[in-house]
Amino acid sequence: MRGEPTLGAVVVETRATLANAGFADASIETRILLGGLLGLSTTEVFTQTDRLVTQSEQALIADAVARRLRHEPVHRILGHREFHGLDLQLSPETLEPRPDTEILVDAVLPHLKRIAAGRGSARILDLGTGTGAIALALLKECPQATALGSDISPGALKTARSNAYINNTADRFDTRESAWFEAIEESFDIIVSNPPYIPTKVVGTLEPDVRDYDPKAALDGGEDGLVAYRAIAENAAQHLLPNGLMGVEIGYDQRQSVRQIFEEKGFSMLERHVDHGGNDRVLLFARGV
Repeated sequence: MRGEPTLGAVVVETRATLANAGFADASIETRILLGGLLGLSTTEVFTQTDRLVTQSEQALIADAVARRLRHEPVHRILGHREFHGLDLQLSPETLEPRPDTEILVDAVLPHLKRIAAGRGSARILDLGTGTGAIALALLKECPQATALGSDISPGALKTARSNAYINNTADRFDTRESAWFEAIEESFDIIVSNPPYIPTKVVGTLEPDVRDYDPKAALDGGEDGLVAYRAIAENAAQHLLPNGLMGVEIGYDQRQSVRQIFEEKGFSMLERHVDHGGNDRVLLFARGV
């Protein structure tokens, strides 16, 4: 486009470019992408159709569209995304938090609030914290809680700390570099994790949006996809306080396998929760009840 086109014209062109490239959600992605780049809400993208788009803005949009055509996810292009009411920065070292993981937050939250109400406080451990999404969402909803986020990636921990600061929970959130419980000595009321659970042979077949941009360490769950669950179950009991709770996100076909892994280590399954597609997504466990 030459000169300063209207936002309406840029919307039409961007949507057509993405649709012609085979992106099924071209309209939605156009609203999110242009809104994020121009500092507009998705509604304003379509109500400010006469707004002129400057040359510098055109260049920014052209670069973003080119990146999307290489299958870089929209929220990675923007550098952040919303999760359970939080604004979370993303980085190459972190998994992009997705709506299905909000189910883990919602499943754990009533238990967290119950414990906090009874004791006056509650302590959370988020194993493989990544962006800090799960821990920070729980902290936002439960002011009496504190959390420790662990991860093997220093870059991920840096991102998590930044997100805690952005979302006003930094005073209740600590981080630690650790492979699962390796560097963890304390005990907690709640332990949560969204571990890597995709079998190694499946990782290479994932959509490029995931395969090429999410860190492999956050996806690859080993030959059967269950390596992380075994490592967590092995030591979780000794880090749970009395009446504590263990919550994990799982793959759609892993309920029985993950349940067996934890039951063999003395846990009992309390709850299962399904995702937006009706598939098993979250399991909650307690020690020996």
